[in-house]
Amino acid sequence: MQLTQLLGVLTIRGVVSGERMIKRFCQTALIAAMAYLLALPAFADSQARVVRLSSVEGNVQVDRNSGQGYEKAFLNMPITQGNKLRTSEDGRAEVEFEDSSTLRVTPNSVLEFPQLSLRDSGAKASTVEIKQGTTYVNFRGEKNAEFTLNFGREKVALTKPVHLRIELADAESTLAVFKGDVKVEGQSGPVDVSKKHAVTFDLADNDKYELAGNFEEDPYDSWDKQQEQYHDRYMASNYSNYSPYMYGTSDLNYYGNFYSVPGYGTVWQPYFTGFGWDPFMNGAWMWYPGYGYSWVSGYPWGWTPYHYGSWIFAPGYGWVWQPGGAWAGWYTNPRVINPPPRFNPPHPPSTPGNTTVVVNRGGFTPPGGPASRKIIIRNDSAGLGIPRGSIRDLGKVNQKVSQEGSVAVKLHPAPVVLASPTQSSMSRSTAGSTPGVRPSAPVSRPAPVHSTPHMSAPSPHASSPTPHASTPHR
Repeated sequence: MQLTQLLGVLTIRGVVSGERMIKRFCQTALIAAMAYLLALPAFADSQARVVRLSSVEGNVQVDRNSGQGYEKAFLNMPITQGNKLRTSEDGRAEVEFEDSSTLRVTPNSVLEFPQLSLRDSGAKASTVEIKQGTTYVNFRGEKNAEFTLNFGREKVALTKPVHLRIELADAESTLAVFKGDVKVEGQSGPVDVSKKHAVTFDLADNDKYELAGNFEEDPYDSWDKQQEQYHDRYMASNYSNYSPYMYGTSDLNYYGNFYSVPGYGTVWQPYFTGFGWDPFMNGAWMWYPGYGYSWVSGYPWGWTPYHYGSWIFAPGYGWVWQPGGAWAGWYTNPRVINPPPRFNPPHPPSTPGNTTVVVNRGGFTPPGGPASRKIIIRNDSAGLGIPRGSIRDLGKVNQKVSQEGSVAVKLHPAPVVLASPTQSSMSRSTAGSTPGVRPSAPVSRPAPVHSTPHMSAPSPHASSPTPHASTPHR
């Protein structure tokens, strides 16, 4: 009922005077407004966030909460609330959050993400449950971030920068702190763990704990350290403020460079983008419940340029990425501006479903294969197949490849073996280990990987009418 109608009815019936009538109307309106406002926080808190599966090595699987169970994981897959991640005997993975905080997962580990949401205040709420294995956590300490780690029956709420390792086995769990300090809440009460100290919980004896210092290194500490050094080195850049979020920045700085193009301003271009290359030659369309198909790039740098800004074909330069615009966690169709004639932009499958459709138009090499000590880099590879940080001066190699077409390059040796240790490193801690029982929520062994059909794009890429000029280098 409109306001004028309500006032008219109340006046004719003489129910209340004008003053009382207005008061009652205001009360009614206030009750309705309060009911509406009370519903807002629940809606706002349910705003979905998207974090990045930023590294995949060996056999890694993801359950996307789509009803398909565990499937083969791909580099740059979005990780959303309710997803699960697990690694087999040769699998390792990294998950990168918006502020560049990371989780690194070693072989035979299981993680769950029960909460990845955005509060109505703008704060990001993240909860990670470590169900099995060893996980490294480097929390950057973004302001107002809510980052909670659950392992066994213990809980850690992170509020400031910290770098730690959590190991969960059948009989005990251990948290070791490399940098910073944390407070662990559990059945035995709170315990403070400072830098270079570890706490071990006896799962068979009411989680009684023992503090220890000078704990021994885990075989994967060197791998975690190497990955952290990569991010720290390539995160520093004059162009690190191009995006509202930090994740993906180190890969952009390693696999390409920023420069200025007349008429377009500052743009970014990956190395090794020869004539005929386009940004959508390798990737996959993946279905996510509630969102539909999302484009997942197969390139090691392929995160931010497909969720933010636009891809532009600049005559004389080829395809470049231009930052700017609004961040879009889910692109149904990545933005393309000024494409060359006969170019067909990527389109998601017309039929909804859970099928993953792989697009391969440029010699697609599935990520996560065994690392080689020597690789051949082609002028149209755009960095595909190059492990991050494995070549010291990728820009210099790019110049040589642009002149010769392809170059054989040696990779740096990995600092850690791929095989998983035969036993948990927790038994080597200076804290004593006590035989115990299996946790109350045991994790099943990995199932066979879900096979994914390999499909080509519906239409081939047409050659560009403009020759691709050599990329400027800073």
